[in-house]
Amino acid sequence: MQLSDFIKQYLQSIEKQNKSTFTIRNYSHYLLRFSQFISSHFPTSTISTVNSDTIEKYRKYIGEFKDVKGHNLDLKTQSYHLIALRSFIKYLRSRNLNTINPEIIIVPKAQSKPLKFLDNNQIETLLRLAENKRDKCILEIILATGLRVSDLVRIDKKDINFKSKAIIFDVKGNNRSIFLSDNALYWLEQYLKERNDDSQALFIRTAGRKDGTLRLTVRSVQRIVEKYVKKAGLPIKATPHSLRHTFAIHLLSEGKNLLAVQRILNHKNISTTQIYTHVTNPQLKEIHRKFHHKV
Repeated sequence: MQLSDFIKQYLQSIEKQNKSTFTIRNYSHYLLRFSQFISSHFPTSTISTVNSDTIEKYRKYIGEFKDVKGHNLDLKTQSYHLIALRSFIKYLRSRNLNTINPEIIIVPKAQSKPLKFLDNNQIETLLRLAENKRDKCILEIILATGLRVSDLVRIDKKDINFKSKAIIFDVKGNNRSIFLSDNALYWLEQYLKERNDDSQALFIRTAGRKDGTLRLTVRSVQRIVEKYVKKAGLPIKATPHSLRHTFAIHLLSEGKNLLAVQRILNHKNISTTQIYTHVTNPQLKEIHRKFHHKV
């Protein structure tokens, strides 16, 4: 089999593992670049082509690679390419295929950036500026649950259980419950009351389609948050992920343990959750004391 065939099989396998759409899309992009590199440098592209010498050449290749604007890839993006490649090699070895040891693929560590999160006053300002019930609902839900935007946009109306105060996802036969605050539930009810369409999607946009039932995309939600951050004149360039950071820091400041926060955020590895611990100090407890404001 050609290397490209194994890559397709690998991507299908991680799709079955309930990896996020965002992860699958990125891994597909990074491994396609690797496959193109192999095809352009070697007459035949099989598993045996991938050796330590190939890896070093590929590392140099992505280090010198320029995007459509003529810019080099930053160190973080280069790291993601190598992480995807290492994961792919591990998959090949799990199938008892003769390939290199994935541990020889060393991933460079980019300099860590300070986490962006909002204090209570900034949250109040952001929520106050929401121009409609849909946008208010989106902001409330992210701040109350820490949901990834990729999960938020795939919620259907049927996934909301008002009795249990939760969003209940059916992920390949397994239910995952996301519990909502009273504020989020209130604005969710208000938003759904004004909906008079037949779309199953929870969040839709009315522009751009005759039937007015186009599901919001990840980029659409990002633009909504960017709009209100700019309108609020916040000193940080907050994104939906910044709101997720804000939620996580609030939980830890309130005394939740790391394992609980890991489960709530749906992190695969607890090391991902640990990035929040260095900013959870007594001052943050006061900042977030009134996090879930009254309606």
